[in-house]
Amino acid sequence: MFDIGFWELAVIGVVALLVVGPEQLPRLARTAGLWVGRARRFVSSVKADIDRELAADELRKSLAKQADSESLYEIIEDTKRSISPPAESAPSPEQAKPARPAEDAEPARPAEEARPAAPPVADKSHDSHG
Repeated sequence: MFDIGFWELAVIGVVALLVVGPEQLPRLARTAGLWVGRARRFVSSVKADIDRELAADELRKSLAKQADSESLYEIIEDTKRSISPPAESAPSPEQAKPARPAEDAEPARPAEEARPAAPPVADKSHDSHG
């Protein structure tokens, strides 16, 4: 914040010692320290308030922008219209219905019955070639 170096602080200390005196200097330093602490807390509080107000203003702007934009329903409907095929190539309701199986058709067999049995595997561990 302030650009005060070591020599500036030393000059201020010597002047304070000459003006106030050695008996009053510790109490003056304590009081100055308290005031500096209060000033720092005040500045920190003001910074926090400003940051909070900026965040709230940003949120208000974001909400206003969202309110001005299209609603989610309109976006979904536009997307559906852009994805769906044109009306003349759409199938008719009769074409869209699944075909019914014939009454006299043979019912489907379960997977186990439909599959032929696998031939037995010969054990080749006893065969010796040589």
